[in-house]
Amino acid sequence: MDVLLTGSVAYDYLMTFPGLFVEQILPERLNSISLSFLVDSMSKQRGGVAPNIAYTMALLGECPRVMATVGEDFGEYRVWLDSKGVDTGLMQVVPGLFTASFFATTDKASAQIASFYPGAMGVASSQSLKDLQKKPDIVIVSPNAPDAMMKFPAECRELGINYLYDPGQQVLRLEGSELARDMEGAHFLFCNDYEFGLISKKTGWDLQQILQHVKILVVTRGKDGASLYTDGQEVFIPTVPEDEIVDPTGVGDAFRGGFLTGYSRGLDWKLCGEIGSLAAVYCLEQRGPQSHSYTREEFVNRFRKHFDDKGKLDILLK
Repeated sequence: MDVLLTGSVAYDYLMTFPGLFVEQILPERLNSISLSFLVDSMSKQRGGVAPNIAYTMALLGECPRVMATVGEDFGEYRVWLDSKGVDTGLMQVVPGLFTASFFATTDKASAQIASFYPGAMGVASSQSLKDLQKKPDIVIVSPNAPDAMMKFPAECRELGINYLYDPGQQVLRLEGSELARDMEGAHFLFCNDYEFGLISKKTGWDLQQILQHVKILVVTRGKDGASLYTDGQEVFIPTVPEDEIVDPTGVGDAFRGGFLTGYSRGLDWKLCGEIGSLAAVYCLEQRGPQSHSYTREEFVNRFRKHFDDKGKLDILLK
């Protein structure tokens, strides 16, 4: 299956705070909040939603395409993605701009405070699905410049391309009418439970109403697993026990990469979710969204310690 990913491409600057954010916040002073955290460590990681998803898919044997705008500092990142099996041919360098940057501080309870500078991502709407020489089987519309997030679903509908709508952090920026418009006819809607609450509040749609507009809804719930809704059924997807919790950055992207790999291979929803669940844990156990690694044999062996695939994951080994 030809999977085309659109969305942010960024460098992640990840920091750790040894205390708890909640202990530093004075509720009665929120209107004049002014905080600075002395962090223990900082690392620079390759990130961004689109390549994060693509990285996990490539680990599992897929060759996804990424369409995005990047900055002049993208050279070594491109080499990295190419070496892992990600198709970067549609990643366009914008002269005079830096690649987008994500600055995140995580406390000892895994709570996170972050800022995002769009850089070259700000002109993502200069690209168009209409210019593609090859029509993809599915397009992933993940967090991106707001105008690009509106443009790509519209082009998918016009061109008759299935798309996965994953508004993520941009739910905060999008109006209810905009969310409703781009959920309409989406093949998938992916969100976490908090984002689901915001989407429901902004659109005025409850679960059943949302399912009248999207074919498949996946809601991730962190340590409480995930739920998939389609055709009047709910499929619960449990988490996989982690060896250790190191960094939550990119865990949701890894879940999507695993899920999409299963979907690309024609596996059932439960298996797609379980592959996503294990892929997410591999990411959680490392620092940064593209620091985890494994062979497909290692992945399948660990999978079978927790789930019964009835031999179907042999398809990942071919």
